Amino acid sequence: MTVHRTLTEHIRAQAVRTPDREALILLTEHRGGLRPRTITYAALDRSVRGLAAVLARHVRPGERVLVAHRSRELFVTAFLACLHAGAIAVPVAPPDGRGHHDQRVAGIVRETAAVCVLTSTDEAGEVSRLLARTDHGDVVCLPTDGPAADAPTTDGPGSDEPSAPDADAVAYLQYTSGSTRDPRGVVVTHRSLLANQRAIRQALGTREGVRVGGWLPLYHDMGLVGQLLHPLWLGGTAVLLTPAAFVRRPANWLETISRHRIAVSAAPDFAYEMCVRRVNDSQLAGLDLSCWRTAVDGGEPVDTTTLAAFAERFAPAGLDPRALTPCYGLAEATLMVSGSREDGAAAPLPVDAAALESGRLEEPAGQVRLLAHCGPPASADVRIVDPDSHAEVPDGHVGEIWVRGAGVGPGYWGRPAETTAAFGCRIAGQGGGYLRTGDLGAFHDGLLYVTGRLKDMIVVAGRNLYPQDLERTVQQVSGVFGAATAFAVPGARERIVVIQELRAGSRYDVDLAALAAAVQQRITEEYDVRAAAVLLVRPGTVRRTTSGKVERAAMRRLFLRGELAPLHQCVEPEVERLLVAGGGR
Repeated sequence: MTVHRTLTEHIRAQAVRTPDREALILLTEHRGGLRPRTITYAALDRSVRGLAAVLARHVRPGERVLVAHRSRELFVTAFLACLHAGAIAVPVAPPDGRGHHDQRVAGIVRETAAVCVLTSTDEAGEVSRLLARTDHGDVVCLPTDGPAADAPTTDGPGSDEPSAPDADAVAYLQYTSGSTRDPRGVVVTHRSLLANQRAIRQALGTREGVRVGGWLPLYHDMGLVGQLLHPLWLGGTAVLLTPAAFVRRPANWLETISRHRIAVSAAPDFAYEMCVRRVNDSQLAGLDLSCWRTAVDGGEPVDTTTLAAFAERFAPAGLDPRALTPCYGLAEATLMVSGSREDGAAAPLPVDAAALESGRLEEPAGQVRLLAHCGPPASADVRIVDPDSHAEVPDGHVGEIWVRGAGVGPGYWGRPAETTAAFGCRIAGQGGGYLRTGDLGAFHDGLLYVTGRLKDMIVVAGRNLYPQDLERTVQQVSGVFGAATAFAVPGARERIVVIQELRAGSRYDVDLAALAAAVQQRITEEYDVRAAAVLLVRPGTVRRTTSGKVERAAMRRLFLRGELAPLHQCVEPEVERLLVAGGGR
């Protein structure tokens, strides 16, 4: 593969080499099905160069441009046009009228000092109003599908050739999901982007011309880097359906893989669980998943139960259980940190639950926890470090995951203090240049096991409890339970709070008090602790980030401010006093 300094040069060369090859297959819901539209590399290249020429009239190289499109075609063109013009792309979810989301977009405009927002004609009015009411009315709102975005292009070299930035120039800013704190803009350079593409290829064994596809949002790192840019980097085809098409009918995802012979597709763990629960026998009968070589499970904690259930459910459709590939990554490392298709079928690791709570992976002597691995490091130096002493801990011991490698970016945009705290860190008695991920994990036999988030950890009586373990345990209490979140609130000692949604369509005339009592009993039986508060709430109450992660910090704030409206709650007096006092504000 020819070495290029930037992704723009790479894709431009691909358009010259294979102009008629399919670059994108875009699927749109139509009369109960998905209608495909194909865009070749030549057509994509013309659109990108045309928009880049227009963009150059509004933006100088290095200035920040928000890319806020619902349309996948417009998003892809706008993002690549920014890179072509030398502008710094800032992918964001388009405004949707929700207050907290609009505040996020406005905050990103302010922090990046963006000079332009690329959107569509249909969405331009909403975007302009958002900019005006947040005192950013001077920011240009440019519809990329309107007359102002039309510009002639030529098929040969000329003024529409891509800008030629240094490999260390900033390509785009990837804003984090903000599941435990405010979103931050990760600086992704051309060098780190291409290094991570090579790491993904090595870990997953992808080849030139590969078909990669799925429904992940393109403003999220896994959707952007893995689902869109990786196939384009390999001269392959990105097959894209919308997140809404998946949520409305999870079978759409699997049918897309089957019909378009997709080899690699990724999703968070909850998506695999939704398929197990909502894809019916009739839909299953029409699937052929033998083409699915690599089914990446990442973006949130991987549940061994989900992997086993998915493999069993879709084995009749030709799914090879060895295709299931848990991976670990984060935006600060561009995307991938660990994972390997060769290790995807490794059995879950049974560990002693009490030892895990004390920070050790040991053979079970009592209650058992099953841990899913996230593969070996993928072209990165990964260490497990004590978060307080900064000393490396031995295999089998839980600590903070630190990462060093070419895919790690230089820091956060406009946040020097947070950059210093997280990037370029030094292990005691060893070298520096490591990224502190804030995630907890351990190595065992060369495989990385991610156990939780440092900031999410619940410490009760000297024991470390992982909220995702509590959430999974609670969800097993009843078939009417949907999403859940668990967190601790302060007091003389930390108290556990559980907020549990009832599924859409559930009848609310069930015995809610009995369900809440069953939740408390299950937590006591499994963990020998008591939930100080259990709230049963309506569907949609549990907040998630744009990438689907539970926003535990936000839910904790809403709980302490008394802003939740439960269908039923059981709250101990000490926690009630926190609510009355407005604790945690």
